[in-house]
Amino acid sequence: MAEQTSAIENKTARIRELVDTLSAAGRAYYQESREIMSNFEYDRLYDELAELEKETGIVFAGSPTQNVGYEVMSSLPKERHEKPMLSLNKTKSVEELQEWLGDQKGLLSWKMDGLTIVLTYEGGTLAKAVTRGSGEIGEVITNNAKVFANVPLNIGFTGQLILRGEAVIRYSDFEKINAQIEDVDAKYKNPRNLCSGSVRQLNNEITARRNVRFYAFSLVMADGVDFGNSRKKQFEWLCSQGFEVVDYKEVTRDTLPGKVQEFSDAVSGNDIPSDGLVLLYDDIEYGQSLGRTAKFPRDSIAFKWMDEIQETTLSYIEWSASRTGLINPVAVFEPVELEGTTVSRASVHNLSIMEALELGAGDKITVYKANMIIPQIAENLTKSGVKDIPKHCPVCGADTEIRQINDVKSLYCTNPDCQAKKIKSFTLFASRDALNIGGLSEATLEKMIGVGFIHEYADIFHLDRYEQEIVTMDGFGQKSYDNLIASVKKASETTLPRVVYSLGISGIGLANAK
Repeated sequence: MAEQTSAIENKTARIRELVDTLSAAGRAYYQESREIMSNFEYDRLYDELAELEKETGIVFAGSPTQNVGYEVMSSLPKERHEKPMLSLNKTKSVEELQEWLGDQKGLLSWKMDGLTIVLTYEGGTLAKAVTRGSGEIGEVITNNAKVFANVPLNIGFTGQLILRGEAVIRYSDFEKINAQIEDVDAKYKNPRNLCSGSVRQLNNEITARRNVRFYAFSLVMADGVDFGNSRKKQFEWLCSQGFEVVDYKEVTRDTLPGKVQEFSDAVSGNDIPSDGLVLLYDDIEYGQSLGRTAKFPRDSIAFKWMDEIQETTLSYIEWSASRTGLINPVAVFEPVELEGTTVSRASVHNLSIMEALELGAGDKITVYKANMIIPQIAENLTKSGVKDIPKHCPVCGADTEIRQINDVKSLYCTNPDCQAKKIKSFTLFASRDALNIGGLSEATLEKMIGVGFIHEYADIFHLDRYEQEIVTMDGFGQKSYDNLIASVKKASETTLPRVVYSLGISGIGLANAK
């Protein structure tokens, strides 16, 4: 059976390779007007892929043999889970992990930082996908799961299969998506937030563009399959059906500390967002016999790394104005080494957090990286108190005011015509997900607003009034001008959701705009 499983895994790996190769060739040919392989070679690889899919029963959403239709929905239906999806108990102590594992064998894996999804297959076909939601009730996102980059639409097993896993957007894909957004305020904050929005889109064409991936971490049910009472064999079987499973290592009490260290060493190079590790018993029956508490299952436990904390001195608070008028405080401190990189800045987010930390220039502070990635202030050791809150906007010089929304106090610029608001608002208006006006970067907009060509959104559509002036602007010429005007003309015919999103209304992202 092991040899048979290995052979299927080899064929699955070849299917993935062919899907990637043929998809790259298709993009080059249809989107970039270039060829990276001959038609003969493409057809040969296509036929090989089709034959392997027929032989194994495994077909991925991204396969060139499939034509997955895009669909727009008015809302996501809700569904109650058959069994509650509980969160995991946590520890930061390796010794506690060892004590918990005892004499059992365990599987140690990444605790991925995305959105938990339950997939159901009927008759070898993906029938349903539901988010974790509240743990009791989730949202049905079947159409979106069908365009995840690595989810099989069909598998060889024809009984009912239910499995759980994490939908994630890899750091490399997250950085590519953010690199296409010129407005700093419009950039996505982290891969988890982007993934959550992508998975819950009403238009699965947007989901497909985000390259969401699914990694299985638990097999709930597979009708009639004997796994020899082993979670590891479940993982191996899922691999044979075409699923990617979370990276894991077999451990015992004695080998556990070394394996935890191996994962720790791999964090900086891990492309999949993670906020810790998960340890579960390999023995299925033993784990199930332990039952659960009201909040946690007893067959698995989460491990969080002890944060590396460094002491430093706060040099000053930098105040950064945004398109919403919010003036964000950023702590600038003497550089320190954290998790292998040098850091000297950390967002403080708002005045409420500054006041809670009693944060002032010259204070001795401790800093760490949340999830070993995002610099944060852990503690203020000297607490000199908040002082020198700007009375004037750092961009336009207008008066500032403190506003309290719910329990959060923040600083705002009161000038509706503040240059920062204008530039960043117009940058969002012209950005790719809004009206997609090529040639209107933040720097170009700053120049055009500065010389009076643009005062309001409508002015963008009348830039042809200033042809002679624009052609002679630094960095421009006739060709650049012609391209800009063509892009503006194209943007004048667009969709209502793009217009709504482009207005930069607080709390209205792409999904809400639709």
